[in-house]
Amino acid sequence: MTAPPRRVTQRDIARLAGVSQATVSLVLNNRTDADVRIAPDTRDRVLQVIAETGYAADPVARRLASRFNRIIGVFTYEPAFPSGSRDFFHPFLLGIEEYAERVGCDLLLFTSAPVVDGRRRIFHQDNRLRLADGCLLLGREIDGAELHRLNRDGYPYVAVGRRDDAGGPVPYVGADYATAVAQLVELALRHGHRRLTYVGMGMTAESSEDRRRGFLAAATTAESARQVSAVAEEADACLDDLLADGSTVAFVEDFATAVALESVARRRGLTVPGDLSIVTLGDPTSPVPTDIAFTGFRIPREEMGRQSVEVLTGVIDGSATGLHQRLLPCELVEGNTLGTPDPAVDRR
Repeated sequence: MTAPPRRVTQRDIARLAGVSQATVSLVLNNRTDADVRIAPDTRDRVLQVIAETGYAADPVARRLASRFNRIIGVFTYEPAFPSGSRDFFHPFLLGIEEYAERVGCDLLLFTSAPVVDGRRRIFHQDNRLRLADGCLLLGREIDGAELHRLNRDGYPYVAVGRRDDAGGPVPYVGADYATAVAQLVELALRHGHRRLTYVGMGMTAESSEDRRRGFLAAATTAESARQVSAVAEEADACLDDLLADGSTVAFVEDFATAVALESVARRRGLTVPGDLSIVTLGDPTSPVPTDIAFTGFRIPREEMGRQSVEVLTGVIDGSATGLHQRLLPCELVEGNTLGTPDPAVDRR
């Protein structure tokens, strides 16, 4: 029986390239620090030997040597990983993949976690979190108790989206929803709107709270600034409420609800924005067919994915300093659903 071929080691690479084993390690880890200088021809010679021998670094040995295996975990609290380009979370993954490739990291998708009450749980009897150097967390709502445990255990992680403290500050890369919503409210006020309604989804997630906070902070000079909750299936009742209140503009948290609201208004012979202005507060969380160009804002989802990897790698290797929290600006969209209300019409 023929013995299996012996595994090529860093010592073999060093001998064949005529360099020290330390030099091989530096080349493998792509060290380009100012205090590490390797002549270009030396680096090329080492890389050529690596290519010729088919050498592959032992991930366990690399981790023991550098404490960074270059494997980043991705965990989503949604019941399924995004698989289509129209999924709300898909752009986040595109950004994550792009930056992970840039820094030479592999991605490990944690898909074995059980789904409980419609959401995955990080911690379970077959938890494999430690296979990765750190983990990115995706989800509209993330369990605070699990964040608390991650903080307590000192496991490197970054949440994609702003999160409240959980037994300590939570590292995150989020979108600045409060500022984006405030800018839209200010725009509506400049158009002459004085009776404003925020149409939420009744959610307690930080992203919803940030939107509401931005709305209330900017609407202090309005005659009326109130909040209601509705989903797409309740668009008829929501429109009745808006008309009864005399609201001239609705700031709608859920894109599908905005589409349904416009459709109901049109069916009743009303016009948008002539009779009612509608402003959307983010991208669709699920595919919603519409030809309407809504006034609103776009969430920087790909950039959030990219920067979340940047922050996480800094947390893992210790290069990140200070509080690891970032809020990225949203892009305002000047659609055609925000107009100027007719002052001659008494809407109350």
